[in-house]
Amino acid sequence: MRHEVVTTVRAPAELVWETIASVERWPEWTPTVTAARRLDDGPLRVGARTEVVQPGQPSRVWVVTELRDGASFTWSSGGRALRLTAGHAVRAGEDGEVTVALSFAVSGPLAPLAALTAGRTIRRLLGTEAESLKRWCERQRA
Repeated sequence: MRHEVVTTVRAPAELVWETIASVERWPEWTPTVTAARRLDDGPLRVGARTEVVQPGQPSRVWVVTELRDGASFTWSSGGRALRLTAGHAVRAGEDGEVTVALSFAVSGPLAPLAALTAGRTIRRLLGTEAESLKRWCERQRA
């Protein structure tokens, strides 16, 4: 199962990227994350780990697997039976608007069961994160 939400943000791309890349500050702008704690120092990089707590979910450690600084990062959590992968991409447009794509994928042998039991919740949370990011960044710009 894979789901993606794309939104347009009227704010500088640098602000949008900084908001997404500062993962420990996510609880400030989205209700879908109640706590986020970096488990290593320095800027976000491949291999960086963050413990994330979400309402109604167990704490999970997410590991950055791909990074294009200023543009996108992907991280994953879980094991062989169930792997969660989330993507975050920022692209500046010529008109000053920024396109943000947030994606979430579930893979592994337990993925069909997870999609059946949590698919609707995953789609709702991803939509909430996109809308929350848009509101936060546009308010910071004002």
